[in-house]
Amino acid sequence: MSHFIQLHLLTAYPPANLNRDDLGRPKTAIMGGAKRLRVSSQSLKRTWRTSALFEEALGQHRGQRTKRVGIEAERRLSEKGIKDKDARAWATEIAKVFGDVAKNELETSQLVHIGPEEQTAVDALVDTLAAENRAPDKDDLKLLRHRPAAADIALFGRMLAAVPEYNVEAACQVAHAITVHAAEVEDDYFTAVDDLNTGDEHRGAAHVGEAGFGAGLFYTYICIDRQQLIENLRGNTELAECAIVALVEAAVRTSPKGKQNSFGSRAHASYVLAEAGDQQPRSLSAAFLKPVTGQDQADDAVSRLEAQARAFDAAYGAGAERRFVVSALPDYAEPALEGGVRTGNLGELTEFLKGDD
Repeated sequence: MSHFIQLHLLTAYPPANLNRDDLGRPKTAIMGGAKRLRVSSQSLKRTWRTSALFEEALGQHRGQRTKRVGIEAERRLSEKGIKDKDARAWATEIAKVFGDVAKNELETSQLVHIGPEEQTAVDALVDTLAAENRAPDKDDLKLLRHRPAAADIALFGRMLAAVPEYNVEAACQVAHAITVHAAEVEDDYFTAVDDLNTGDEHRGAAHVGEAGFGAGLFYTYICIDRQQLIENLRGNTELAECAIVALVEAAVRTSPKGKQNSFGSRAHASYVLAEAGDQQPRSLSAAFLKPVTGQDQADDAVSRLEAQARAFDAAYGAGAERRFVVSALPDYAEPALEGGVRTGNLGELTEFLKGDD
């Protein structure tokens, strides 16, 4: 079974503001001396793990990121009749298991990715404390697990600064998506009209605003360490394969939610190159150090991507043992890649990723 799975996606977005910076404008990056639009890996990962596709595929095998473990524990203790002072004190002890808690606060200092079995343990402890009307002891507070059974934690990892022994090494690395061409953030000047204003006294707009946006063809790189994923899931190969398929489907079919109501910029990947093998992974972003120009940007981007893969193969040996291409580009013919490369649709790609057949 292949050690690494690498995905190279090209996704075209119309005018959009998918991922905002501190000023509310689309994020950017400089690469090859040119400004590019950018979508952060954090934005992409949250989009995928909270998508309906991910939820339907993995069901209860998903965690949740929160600071509110102690707050929810206090609420449940209070609902079960525990005095407010005791409920807060006991909930504080529970919250401290997951991270540092400031004085007189119940929120942890950092977001904590909690597995479903860990949340179940918290709920069970709350029920026990309420039933026995007592504070938690040291043994009660062993709520964390070294290897949570949540697929999203196994994929993307977790870091608990206060209790590092319960950290999980991510099995999936996601690069920031960037446009393959130079791009600028533009400004949308807009107005809103008061529907009840007859215009007899005031003919101007009721609101005037400005919003940044950008459009482009984005390159996204994803690398999955299958062996690390299986280890994170305690040897559950079936769940690992399900998680890989769910991640791939979400990555190629879902879009970040930023300003979707304003721009309606949902998109599917126009081109997907999947690679599987034991070779050391590498991004193909070097293909776009020189920005793509002209009016055939999608076709040119595919040609550059495949040429870069061939160039790496020639310099360092085959970068993958197996490759699969999914293309939604009307003019795409056959992949210009060395060796046997399969082509097909998304369903066939997911079958390709499940094994080495």
